Amino acid sequence: QVQLVESGGGLVQPGGSLRLSCTASRSIASINTMGWYRQAPGKEREWITTITSDGIRNYADSMKGRFSISRDNRENTVYLQMNSLKPEDTAVYYCNAKCCGSPLNSYWGQGTQVTVSS
Repeated sequence: QVQLVESGGGLVQPGGSLRLSCTASRSIASINTMGWYRQAPGKEREWITTITSDGIRNYADSMKGRFSISRDNRENTVYLQMNSLKPEDTAVYYCNAKCCGSPLNSYWGQGTQVTVSS
């Protein structure tokens, strides 16, 4: 079992930046993959980025260049740095962890709201 708690969301002006955090209830060093997704009103949940236990990062093409994922194993935390935010980035952002079984189990946080507006 893995509990995930996101934080760092809020209201930001277009062009601004935010850093989201996702803290896990256990060591993330052995979690196969951690990632971020988002869901805007009336839309399906969308994959943003993932990072493996080996530190390999992958990004959705539309997110490359503005979003960056990182992890701090000592703090059991994964971060999503978001720059040059646009109104269309407004969504609930969710943390995900895949681990602990075969097939892998998927765990979700409760989400954090990001609103980009002037």
